[in-house]
Amino acid sequence: MNRRDVLKGIGSGAVLSGIAPQSYGLAAAEQQTNFTAWELVAPGIWKSTIGRPEANSPVRSRRIAPDLDGLGKLVRVNTAPLEGPTGSVTSRGVELQLKLAPGELMYGFGLQMLSFQQQNKKRTIRVNADPKVDSGDSHAPVPFYVTTHGYGVLVDTFRHATFYCGEIHARPVEPKTSHTQEINSPQTVRERQGPGPVMVEVPRAAGVDVYLFAGPQMRQAVQRYNLFAGGGVLPPEWGLGFWYRAEMHLDAQQVLALAKSLRQDDIPCDVLGLEPGWQSHAYSCTFAWDKQRFPDPAGFVKAAQQLGYHVNLWEHAFTDPASPIFPELVPYSGNFGVWNGLVPDFPGEPARRIFGGYHGRELVDIGISGFKLDECDNSDFTNGWSFPDNSSFPSGVDGEVMHGEFGLRYQDTILDQFKQRGQSTYGLVRSSHALATPYPFVLYSDLYDHREFIRALVNSGFSGLLWCPEVRDARDEEDLIRRLQSVIFSPLAMVNAWYIRNPPWMQIDRDKNNQDQFSEGWEHLRDRCREIISWRMRLLPYLQAAFAEYEESGMPPFRALVMDYPNDPMIQDVDDEYMMGDRLLIAPLFAGEPERKVVLPEGEWQDFWTGAVVSGRTQTIPAAMNAIPVFIKAGSLMPWADVAPHAQSPEARRITVRVYGDGDIRWSSPTKVGGLRLRWDSLTGRGNSAQSSAKVRRFEIASWQKIG
Repeated sequence: MNRRDVLKGIGSGAVLSGIAPQSYGLAAAEQQTNFTAWELVAPGIWKSTIGRPEANSPVRSRRIAPDLDGLGKLVRVNTAPLEGPTGSVTSRGVELQLKLAPGELMYGFGLQMLSFQQQNKKRTIRVNADPKVDSGDSHAPVPFYVTTHGYGVLVDTFRHATFYCGEIHARPVEPKTSHTQEINSPQTVRERQGPGPVMVEVPRAAGVDVYLFAGPQMRQAVQRYNLFAGGGVLPPEWGLGFWYRAEMHLDAQQVLALAKSLRQDDIPCDVLGLEPGWQSHAYSCTFAWDKQRFPDPAGFVKAAQQLGYHVNLWEHAFTDPASPIFPELVPYSGNFGVWNGLVPDFPGEPARRIFGGYHGRELVDIGISGFKLDECDNSDFTNGWSFPDNSSFPSGVDGEVMHGEFGLRYQDTILDQFKQRGQSTYGLVRSSHALATPYPFVLYSDLYDHREFIRALVNSGFSGLLWCPEVRDARDEEDLIRRLQSVIFSPLAMVNAWYIRNPPWMQIDRDKNNQDQFSEGWEHLRDRCREIISWRMRLLPYLQAAFAEYEESGMPPFRALVMDYPNDPMIQDVDDEYMMGDRLLIAPLFAGEPERKVVLPEGEWQDFWTGAVVSGRTQTIPAAMNAIPVFIKAGSLMPWADVAPHAQSPEARRITVRVYGDGDIRWSSPTKVGGLRLRWDSLTGRGNSAQSSAKVRRFEIASWQKIG
């Protein structure tokens, strides 16, 4: 199978014409289309098609090609690991079924905040800015799931597909005479029946493609999905540093004063974020600078850069009539507005060119390093905003499809401008969907429950998504510390102080903070926060290597324990611990709880902070612990950088190698992020290192330190 055949088989390039609504007028007999065969389309990936799929679907409208080289390096699987689906096209849309075996557990469906293991649930893949009930709604719902039997399934649609995850059964047809009284509960009936199939309904569609990703284990199935999407993202080094977003009303001088104060207090920071107040009008947006607050935008950006900061700008896509691009964008927008602004038709090239070109000329070219793409999700059924599902757009998509696709194409529009200039970026986005793996954007939410944020982080790794459990404010000092500890061990470490004038460690009470009334002895809390933020800088070499592995092999840098240990029944429901890279296990603490239970996978583990060998599979961690519970595979080597004011500082490349146990688990980073290889000789008690001669910043090994 050559590359051209593969791309043709997976729908990259040519797309099918849209299906007219009147196609549903077929007689029922004509609508029936059963299918069972899988067609191999890439190494370890199969496709099955029913009816005539829509032109706009995650695969068919993709703008990033699969990483076929990476797919070719994974373990070879010659036989489809799942029997082909059966399905039909009806007056409602597409219906299909896939088998589910007894004991087979399901995970995934995108950024799920309210549940983890998905068997026996009903999931609706619908973009929702306020996912407050466990229905499947999400900022980034993905019609993709993986199972403990070592495969993944993608239903290729932007529609509001519904998945019945093993809870649907055939009706009884034979009468039965009962001779004994029997009072059941739903649970006992479920256990007796066993799982039904996975039934999927794709509404208002006349066809759909289904993709199957082989393992042989769950982790390899996720890797195939990520490589099929184009491979993981490797953020710029500064993007993995610490971020601080300033209060929305601050002007240029006030933001720079804040930036200087962070440096004076030795708070490491790489990115300054500006919220809506940088624009002349927001809700909807002009994308033009407020000349009163920011009279010299280029000068402001240059001053921030001289202090070692990158600047990130908040916006949403709904375009105000006062925006410079409004007249040109009118013909290439939807037939409904949002907040008195246009909705750009991002699936169409003209809207991307107009919108993106302006951002490139006016913002990227003066040094803006990235953007926060807000409100590209949908809340027309909760808080009453966004465009309706029956909207129409010049590209031919309707509002339902657009809600699923909008976040992806918005990311494309902005990312293209950096690609054209040969620049890297790392930003934030509030909505995404399937095949988002290669995009350098991290999801976030206006919701704020700490446990839900951690569950979202654990779930994100199943679907090629990145998630930021950002810190905004806190109930008390403990809550601030626990949230900050969690975000440091996440894809993007950020304090989002968009509604508080001063850093939260100066005053937790929001009203007092905004009145510049600081807590007595606040410096003590600042010092604790500084120590926690410094961990982020120390983790940079390790994080870079984990993301480089993500880019190359599709291995998620942050992932649920069950992905690495699918056959361990003790961790199949653990939704508040996660792997970070290849050797660290993170178990956040939550404010107000006296202790927490930690379940460790099979194998030997050590306490990351002390090096103490952990005995037993379960640990009880008291809330009195100052540090976040982190465990490391026994015998690991771990790079631990010096604390630096920002990622480009020389200190960020000076490393102490932490040696745990006998140090027999070596560590290395790919050439593009330093090419460093570490090895420890336990017999002599000496370490060895080597690094490539590539034109990247070299590491300096300052010392080797036995831990414990």
